[in-house]
Amino acid sequence: MFLNHYRNRRVLVTGHTGFKGFWLCTWLLELGGEVAGYSLNVPTNPSGFVALGLQNRITHITGDIRDRQAVASAVQAFRPEIIFHMAAQALVRPSYEDPVTTFETNAIGTMNVLEAVRQAPFVQSLVLITSDKCYRNDEWVFGYRETDHLGGKDPYSASKACAEIIAHAYFPSFFRQTDTRMATVRAGNVIGGGDWATGRIVPDCARAWMAGVPALIRSPAATRPWQHVLEPLSGYLWLGANLLEGENRYGMPLHGESFNFGPPSEVNATVGELAQALVRHWPGFLLSLDLPPDLSPDKKNDKKEASLLKLCCDKALAHLDWKAALPFADTVCLTAEWYLHLRRAADAMRAGTATPGGMYAFTASQIGEYTAKAREQSAAWTQ
Repeated sequence: MFLNHYRNRRVLVTGHTGFKGFWLCTWLLELGGEVAGYSLNVPTNPSGFVALGLQNRITHITGDIRDRQAVASAVQAFRPEIIFHMAAQALVRPSYEDPVTTFETNAIGTMNVLEAVRQAPFVQSLVLITSDKCYRNDEWVFGYRETDHLGGKDPYSASKACAEIIAHAYFPSFFRQTDTRMATVRAGNVIGGGDWATGRIVPDCARAWMAGVPALIRSPAATRPWQHVLEPLSGYLWLGANLLEGENRYGMPLHGESFNFGPPSEVNATVGELAQALVRHWPGFLLSLDLPPDLSPDKKNDKKEASLLKLCCDKALAHLDWKAALPFADTVCLTAEWYLHLRRAADAMRAGTATPGGMYAFTASQIGEYTAKAREQSAAWTQ
């Protein structure tokens, strides 16, 4: 897979303790990579990173992405050949509460990574992960393309647009003629096992289900193009591998480019539909679709997320021969099964019957299951 480029390669993942970060580290380990992670802390409790015991499987570096010298020191010490930059303040609502930290982490943090790489010629491939929310959202019914306007009506979205602008200033200024090849990637509405962030639909439902209380669903009519976490990660890994090739095998430019990774439009579903789909997998799970008072339609709420946002991924198809592999039902099934297995593993641990490998082995098995489904569709990165 991925042209076998990750086997025995030194790969650094910033933000490795987060939701997408721990999945990416697990996949890289399964590909035979030597993995290091750089993060300020473990952002949630519970945590997928902790559940898998990844701190004992990779080089775990504690550091602040806002600390330029610390980032540079970590890069120089580990000497990665490939970097995936994911460290971020990743939520819209907390960005209203602390906009300064959001901008410092997402914008200046990206600049600090670029500065560190500028002094590290041994880095061959750099993939900078931003967000679908970097686009100026005009609530269009069609998907945003990589050439559409950047912007943001909230601090989080604006900070991600700033990160993109910084990256695209550094490329012609410092990286165009070097051996380090870079690109930015945008994805959103990612779900999957091990996400425990506050204010996200799946972790909110998982917490309620495990506590045996009904889940109160915020904005049930909001539509999103849901995708399993492994979908965009396959795109990031495939892009990183192709950047290592130097010349794009598809005859299309990659160096200094931006790419959207998302599902086809037909997998769009409302928040309420996603929650109802989870009900079918979790015994005893109950929902309440009534809006809480502070989010009711008759009360003004300026601190909100967009109700409609989707991406056009034609460029990823044309330049990388990449497309999503899972229908909505499979995305929900993989997500629900992870939390179900976690609950069973906790019960087994209390009973003294836990199996070796635990959540790491199960997570790796889901990567294998996803890969098999992608291979059935002749996904380019599986060949």
